[in-house]
Amino acid sequence: QVQLVESGGGWVQAGGSLRLSCAASGRTFSRYNMGWFRQAPGKEREFVGTIVWIQGITYYADSVKGRFTISRDNAKNTVYLQMNSLKPEDTAKYYCAVVHLEGSTWLGDYWGQGTQVTVSS
Repeated sequence: QVQLVESGGGWVQAGGSLRLSCAASGRTFSRYNMGWFRQAPGKEREFVGTIVWIQGITYYADSVKGRFTISRDNAKNTVYLQMNSLKPEDTAKYYCAVVHLEGSTWLGDYWGQGTQVTVSS
């Protein structure tokens, strides 16, 4: 069992930045592929990005590419989501997850409780 706890959400004006953190339990965190997802009210949860355990390679949704950056600190069992140039359409609850790849889709195995990000125009 893996426990994930997100933090760092809040309110920000458009064009601003936020950094989300996700602290994980587990002795093998460095071997986890970690992902970020988000869900806006009335919408389905969508993939934001992933950082794989091998060489820290990252993948991003087109909607956030160039604005969001995922990183990890294995010594702290923590993964980060740096969000820059935020837009009102980035408003959502953000979730981190331990993920695996099925075909071309990243799927979550363990989920955090989420943290709310609100971007005002």
